[in-house]
Amino acid sequence: MHKPTVQISLDLVDLDEAVETAAMALRCGVDWLEAGTPLLLAHGLSSVRALRENFPDAPIVADLKTMDGGYLEAEMMAKAGATHVVVMARAHEETIKCVVQCGKDYGVGVMGDNLGCPDMVEGARQLQDLGCGYIVHHIGYDERRGIAAAGNRMPSPLDQLKEVVAAVSVPVQAVGGLSIEQAVACPSYGAPLVVLGAPLTIEADSFQTASGNVEESLKMICQQIHGTS
Repeated sequence: MHKPTVQISLDLVDLDEAVETAAMALRCGVDWLEAGTPLLLAHGLSSVRALRENFPDAPIVADLKTMDGGYLEAEMMAKAGATHVVVMARAHEETIKCVVQCGKDYGVGVMGDNLGCPDMVEGARQLQDLGCGYIVHHIGYDERRGIAAAGNRMPSPLDQLKEVVAAVSVPVQAVGGLSIEQAVACPSYGAPLVVLGAPLTIEADSFQTASGNVEESLKMICQQIHGTS
C-alpha cells in the first residue's frame, strides 16, 4: 500500500509566487509539488525547471494533461525535471502507450487522468491496463460548475472514489472541488495521494488556526494526512 502522500497543486500564474508557495509547502511537510496547468500555460516548462532548480530533491508532477504527441511531451517534461507526468484517459490509447513508454525510458511516473470519461471506473481500469502507475480520479472545474448552474447537485470525485479504488491496484488520487476536510479523508477511501490546491482556501473548519496562518494550517493538514498528529 502506498503511504499517504500530500501533493500541492501550484495552480498559480506568477512563477515567483509559485516558488514561494512551494518552499512554504515543503517546510510544512508536503511531499510532492505539482506544476499546475495554469502555471505551465503561463511559463511553459521553464516553470518545471525553476521548481527543479529551487527544490532539487522534490518530486514534481507536470500537469500538462497530455492528449497527443505523448512521447515528445513526456520527454520534454522529464528533461525539464518532472518526476511525474499526466496523460488523459480520453486520449487515444496509442498516446497513453507512448507516455507510458517514455515513463519507462526516463524513469518518470505516469499518472492517468479519467476526467470526462463516460464511465469513470472503466476509464481508470483502462489507464491501469495500459500501464499507468497512478490514477487521477478527476471531476473537472467546468463540469462541476455547469451541472450546479443547471440546478443539479455538483458532482464530487468522492461519489465514485471507492469504486475506482476497488477497480485498480495502483495508487489513486481524487481531484475536483474537494474541501480540505474531504481531501484529508481521501486515504480512508483507499486513495493515498492527497492533492491540496494552492493558493490554499483555508476555511473556518477544524484546520483553521486562531491566527488564520496558512502555513500553520498546512502543517496541521500534513500531520493529519501523514498520521503523525
